Amino acid sequence: MNFLLTGGTGFVGKKVTEALHDNGHHTFIITRTPDKYENTEKTTYIDFNFPMEELPLIYGVINLAGESLFGYWTEKKKEAILSSRISITNKVIDTIKRLKEKPKVFINGSAVGFYGNSNELIFTEATKEAGSDFLADVVVKWEAAAKQAEELGIRTVYSRFGIILGHGGSLPLMSLPIKLFAGGKIGSGEQWLSWIHIDDVVRLMYFCLFHEDISGAVNFTAPKPKRNKEFMKTLAAALKRPYWLTTPSFVIQTVTGETGQLITKGQYVIPQKALDHQFQFSYPELKIALEQIFNRD
Repeated sequence: MNFLLTGGTGFVGKKVTEALHDNGHHTFIITRTPDKYENTEKTTYIDFNFPMEELPLIYGVINLAGESLFGYWTEKKKEAILSSRISITNKVIDTIKRLKEKPKVFINGSAVGFYGNSNELIFTEATKEAGSDFLADVVVKWEAAAKQAEELGIRTVYSRFGIILGHGGSLPLMSLPIKLFAGGKIGSGEQWLSWIHIDDVVRLMYFCLFHEDISGAVNFTAPKPKRNKEFMKTLAAALKRPYWLTTPSFVIQTVTGETGQLITKGQYVIPQKALDHQFQFSYPELKIALEQIFNRD
């Protein structure tokens, strides 16, 4: 089968592409600079100007592109975070309309940021009320843009990612203080971190592609969130480093500005839809997930 992707050269996109190839599928990856990449038997690089009507039958479209959340959130940066997601999603919808036949499924990137922050509430896909902060607003508008696929009669999945653990994403940054022997909890340490191993992200996405009864929001998180203090302690153990310092929240906020909420605040998110569909997580436990990533026994 053939799949069309944006963000296919990123941290998650590369892994998803590899999984599709391993299962005998071909990928068409939309990128701003297709000439930078060499086409292979399994992958063809194109841009949005490509004559999409000439593509073979596309089974599924996966949209993972958007400005990185990392970096100081100036007003310009925040505008880029929002506008990149909306504009690219609109372009993807326009692309879908140009295909010879509609794809069977559309998976759009999203985030658990939809739910806002809380140390008390438990969030599942049944939670309909969005949070009130910047990230929640971004997700609401992003999913609204992607909903155009639903209106075309295409099964649509909103993959609400938690903190993705792997050799990329936020884990290297989170690990740095510990590797420098300055690791410990951040702030009170009571904030929840809803995490997931990159391998389970890929497996769950593949699962969603071919389970026709799955649609709407799907939480891409492991079934056992951890408080920051527990997460950092487990991470220190995996790295064989001490866990002894506390970084006050105000220090993070002073250095990183509003971006700091990504680590000073959190939410307890359960992947209820995945569990209800009997999806089996390879890494349901944080300790095992981190040991696998850092090659520890």
